[in-house]
Amino acid sequence: MSKILFQKCGSIGEIKLNRPDKLNAIDSEMLDGLDAALDNAAADDDIRVLILSGEGRAFSAGFDLDTGSAAANESQVEFMRRELQRDFDLIMRFWDFPKPIVAAVHGYCLGSSMEITAVCDITIAAEDTRFGAPEVRYGSGIVCMILPWIIGQKNARELLLTGSDKIDARRAESIGLVNRVVTADSFLQEARSVAEEIALNDPLAVRLTKKAINRSVEIAGLRQALDEALEVDIEIESTETAESKEFARILASDGPKAALQWRAAKLPGK
Repeated sequence: MSKILFQKCGSIGEIKLNRPDKLNAIDSEMLDGLDAALDNAAADDDIRVLILSGEGRAFSAGFDLDTGSAAANESQVEFMRRELQRDFDLIMRFWDFPKPIVAAVHGYCLGSSMEITAVCDITIAAEDTRFGAPEVRYGSGIVCMILPWIIGQKNARELLLTGSDKIDARRAESIGLVNRVVTADSFLQEARSVAEEIALNDPLAVRLTKKAINRSVEIAGLRQALDEALEVDIEIESTETAESKEFARILASDGPKAALQWRAAKLPGK
């Protein structure tokens, strides 16, 4: 079965992540599928709004970072730049998409998948949703540094520097990460209701209003800030230290819990 499902329901297009056995972690095949689904929706004049959701018990646990080998004559930095740029470009497609996108999330919404929902126009969350950006816990960086622009400096710093992955839906709503929190059995219907409300409006006015909203923060420097933050992420992902190599070894052999415990034990006083 396809890992990305796409269907058209009148004036609404629905994209669904479909890798439930892996909590919809987004791999290379899914990146291609999302690009294709967005192309189809953009080219269809009947579609006025998109809904993005996930199959199974979670929206998405994040991105599956390609850990393959660099191509011949390609350095590790060049390899990571190529892979992370691809991830970044996919996230920004949701920001740049000319039609409104409503994200409907439940279960886990972590890492770069949370960044995707942050750049969507509206996010509806089931009350059981858990958000977070645990990258720094594993020695990784942030692919798309969009959170300071969405939830503000203080909230972004707390979430990103602690590496918390236990932000509940109500906290996410209070900091502006999501628009509405509803019951677990109604979040998709709520997203469809919002999409239908948008679809009733003049499509040209909606498209240009979204463009104007985006432009208002781009003039303030969003694009340059995101590009420079991506360069920092490339540095993080392509730089090895003695601690990061040992952490990676333990992670591969004994799992994340053991690796995190090893790091904690190295702290002074532990």
